[in-house]
Amino acid sequence: MLGFTLPRAARNTRITRAHKVSAALVATASCAAALSLTAAPSDAATPSAHAPAAVKPVSANGLPLTAKDRADDGKKDKVLASSVVDHLKVTGVEKQGHTAKEAASRSVERKAIATPKTAPKAAPKAAPKRYANNLDGWIRQSLDIMKSKGIPGSYEGLHRNIMRESSGNPNAVNDWDINAINGIPSKGLLQVIQPTFDTYHVAGTANKLTDPVANITAAANYAAHRYGSIDNVNSAY
Repeated sequence: MLGFTLPRAARNTRITRAHKVSAALVATASCAAALSLTAAPSDAATPSAHAPAAVKPVSANGLPLTAKDRADDGKKDKVLASSVVDHLKVTGVEKQGHTAKEAASRSVERKAIATPKTAPKAAPKAAPKRYANNLDGWIRQSLDIMKSKGIPGSYEGLHRNIMRESSGNPNAVNDWDINAINGIPSKGLLQVIQPTFDTYHVAGTANKLTDPVANITAAANYAAHRYGSIDNVNSAY
């Protein structure tokens, strides 16, 4: 509390009870004023002075928004919201499609794994080659057998010797030469005696001296061993 001093003139004056009451009231009022000044700063402003003023919306050009601007902004907000929703829908559909494709792919893979592999089909066997039942067919069949056995000879060499020995008759028999005299006449297309046929017979042909293909092939085998090839034979052999 602030001290209160009476003037010197007053100190010499007799203080009555009324004077004491008046002094107490003055001192109390002075204290209240001092406290009021201490609590409130000198530069304090009133609450209304610091309250923010209401902000009015403005457009891009700095002017206050009109009703039309607000309507346009509302439309833009709706379009933006609709675009976001559409994007979410499309994204959801794409994800669903991608998931469906993955599921289908996995299903196909499982089926491919579950399905047992079938053994590859064997290649169909080639039909046996057919030959004409004549001199041309007999020579060609004999040549194919000779080729598979590694026996040399040509169509021309076989045909030439056949025509000289039998004129192409598979049942021709020589009954006048030394072999005939010895009881083992030459027979067939290439006039082969039985011992020679037995020695040079080629497996896969008939075991019969007068069989056309067997006779040709055995004679070509004999000529290959003795002359190198039937092509080298130009007379009796």
